[in-house]
Amino acid sequence: MLVGIVIGFAVGILPGLGGPTTLALMLPFVFRMTPVEAFAFLLGMFAVTNTTGDITSILFGIPGEPTTAATIVDGHAMAKNGEAGRALGAAMMSSLFGAVFGALVLGLAIPIVRPLVLTFGSPEFFMLALLGITFVAALSGEALLKGLLAGGLGLWLATIGLDPLASVQRYTFGQLFLWDGIGLVPVTIGFYALPEVIELAIQGSSIAKLDVGKLGGVWQGVRDTFVHWWLVIRCSAVGTFIAIIPGMGAATTQWLAYAHAVQSSPDRERFGRGAVEGVLGPGAANNSTLGGSLVTTVAFGVPASVGTAILMGAFLIQGLVPGPAMLTPEPKGHLSVTFAMVWTIVVSNIITVAVCLSFMGQLARITQIRGTLLTPILLTLIYVGAFAEKNVFEDLGVVLVFGAVGWVMAQLGWPRPPLLLGLVLGPLAENKLFLSTDNYGLAWLARPGVLVLTTLILVGLVVPVWNERRRRTRASATMAAPAVTPAGDRRGLRLDGATVFSLFLVLLFGWALWQSRDFGPRAGLFPWAIVIPSLGLAIVQFARDAAGRRSGAALDAIETGPDLPPGVAARRTAEICAWILGMFAAIWLVGFSSATLVTAFLYLKVGARERWPISIALSLASYAFVYGLFERVLAIPFPPGLLFAWLGGGG
Repeated sequence: MLVGIVIGFAVGILPGLGGPTTLALMLPFVFRMTPVEAFAFLLGMFAVTNTTGDITSILFGIPGEPTTAATIVDGHAMAKNGEAGRALGAAMMSSLFGAVFGALVLGLAIPIVRPLVLTFGSPEFFMLALLGITFVAALSGEALLKGLLAGGLGLWLATIGLDPLASVQRYTFGQLFLWDGIGLVPVTIGFYALPEVIELAIQGSSIAKLDVGKLGGVWQGVRDTFVHWWLVIRCSAVGTFIAIIPGMGAATTQWLAYAHAVQSSPDRERFGRGAVEGVLGPGAANNSTLGGSLVTTVAFGVPASVGTAILMGAFLIQGLVPGPAMLTPEPKGHLSVTFAMVWTIVVSNIITVAVCLSFMGQLARITQIRGTLLTPILLTLIYVGAFAEKNVFEDLGVVLVFGAVGWVMAQLGWPRPPLLLGLVLGPLAENKLFLSTDNYGLAWLARPGVLVLTTLILVGLVVPVWNERRRRTRASATMAAPAVTPAGDRRGLRLDGATVFSLFLVLLFGWALWQSRDFGPRAGLFPWAIVIPSLGLAIVQFARDAAGRRSGAALDAIETGPDLPPGVAARRTAEICAWILGMFAAIWLVGFSSATLVTAFLYLKVGARERWPISIALSLASYAFVYGLFERVLAIPFPPGLLFAWLGGGG
């Protein structure tokens, strides 16, 4: 178990090395182990990846795991506010609460949840996916239209690739790497990490804008977990019980928990700008998910997530059959193995949190390192993390595209979480929509569970907008009329960045609808269900933007530092974009390791004008990190580089 914890600790911190991938790599090592040893090793590793993945999400805005992306929204904002220690303390302690909660549910609730799971059919699963997206979209408050459009865009992106039913190519442009769709990791990294790197370079400061002093916030974060204990329990329950439903893994439950944290808060405008509740909710939920997903895996033999699907391989290796036998005492069953899983999850998380809290000061002080020193390291992690998911070079281009989209959306006040959630839930929603219409026709719309979930969706959409308008009405009634009309409220025909982006969405959805005309009923059902209403919403948003009717900024908008002269900001933006594209070109030409060495040295010495010893030491360390760890130890098949290919050499 301890060996597994060490591996899981490293996997969680290093972006791109996903827990499921590493779980698959470790399977060959359990052949000679006993069942208890095997699951202690595998679960000890898998259970802590979400906990340590929160560290990079908070410190760098780069999710160590796709399941820790929601922690970025408020955790990284807290780090930039000089509260990295508090955010890390809150994430660690809430993670421990969530993991223990999920493990207890695994041990106690199997007889209780079985009837509940069996009552859910395909229509209810489809509506549950819509419920998650609309809840997150509702976080946008008055910008609800933007939130729904972002969710629609995410659902449409999930349709890219081969249709799972008829194997029809959809929006692939004939590119082989798009047959499997767009990966969540490169999209997440591009969406959040690249805009943060650009902002870091523009401001020319460290990640933390404020001094963290002696990092006294760590224990404040721990105390926050107990102060908001009811929220932590509720989000742990969200993570555990939703994860029981197959397909609803931690990547989904973290966002649902975040949505719940926002909607249940009386002070929602703080979210996205460094609210500790926005760290506590996802931190608890993504760790409680493992216990919930193991319920269906152990009790019913139905893997609830990618990780538990790989764990099924461990069951086969050990000669165990998931099902009633796993709940029956020896000698007829293997109940001791099931309880060993419960204790492994609990003990491994306790050890991990204790280690993290012991070295939290050193971890949080990373946010005070000069941005010029962090930029080449972050760029290396971004590109390596993007490549490591599917080992295809084209994913680096995906990072650049979504980095640009994420930066534009952040600048224009568009919410980004609904897009990511749409991308995560898209495959599940499409599968369940097809099964619903195939099995029930239109009668599934009248099922009691569907009607209940539809009511919840409507309430989730209407109530936040209603409350926000009431709050603004009361505020305006108590304040004197402003002497100058705010820029956002000016009316009139406008053609600026916001209008151009809305027009882009109109054209994109219009093109997607036109392309779908040849898909056929089976492959075209879900794209039509998504694109047609999204096109209508995009037209409305374009009309609003063109008419000058603007709504507030998104909750996850990037916080900028002190105002810079426009010329300086434009010059720094152009420079960092050139370095980002330059590293991409260098990787393409000379491969990952060599590009890391050359780009890091040139950026530090020429771009940032650092001293020779620092430039040489950091560039060599970056090279050793990529070459030693990823190429030699993990044997990641990096492309050799076009130049070496021309010369007939290796990487």
